[in-house]
Amino acid sequence: MLSVQQLQINGRRDDLLPATSLQARRGELLLAAGEGQDQRTALALALSGRMKPSNGVLSWDNNSKTKKIRLASALVDSPGVNEPEQHLSVRDLVTEDLSLIPRRYRGALLSKPWLKINSFEDIAGLWIEQLPAGRRLELLTALALADPATDLLVVDSPDRHSADPSAWLPRLEALASDAGRPLAVVAVVSALPDNWAGPAAVIGNSVAHPQEPETVEVSEPAQATNAQATTIPIPAREIQDEASEPEFKDLQRTAK
Repeated sequence: MLSVQQLQINGRRDDLLPATSLQARRGELLLAAGEGQDQRTALALALSGRMKPSNGVLSWDNNSKTKKIRLASALVDSPGVNEPEQHLSVRDLVTEDLSLIPRRYRGALLSKPWLKINSFEDIAGLWIEQLPAGRRLELLTALALADPATDLLVVDSPDRHSADPSAWLPRLEALASDAGRPLAVVAVVSALPDNWAGPAAVIGNSVAHPQEPETVEVSEPAQATNAQATTIPIPAREIQDEASEPEFKDLQRTAK
């Protein structure tokens, strides 16, 4: 299983890849959506062990060594990284890609028999730029899986060749659900298809947003009433003097 926690890559100014978390299990297709091509390619490179993250944890089958992840994965059709050159013919591309497979797995693989076995003879003479989106993806994923050590497929922006998900989604679903060779498949796309109900993630889904300060309501003190404002307490001594004053006058009259 591919496990990603808080994966982040620094850029010159902003993050090249904002913090992202996801999981992809064998036998399932995960779609990871991101608006910017730079972010999508950075995520694809990191997931396949081809770019070192600045922060976060990335592991494949509980192993976080970059070399292990890179050997178990294949990066497919990444713009500006390993997308096939448009002037190449399909036959030349197959010859070139098969030569990159480790010798212990390659054996006597040649382009002509490989094209026949994998049912690509009909497009062998075409230029890469002439291939329909669906056929292009079939070819590139088949070449990636020519290495039997590949257990994780990371496909970079397959939707850039066609706005119709039917040009790429069924192929990736079929690869993930192949019981004969269960793969973990991750496709980094610009947007999730409307009818997609499978595993999904969004680039930047683990970015920590600062909490807004809590507002504390302070109640104003109640205003004093007019009666309270004008009432002045009178000392008890003054009250007693006023009460005894009439008695003092009566004594004076009696004495006269």
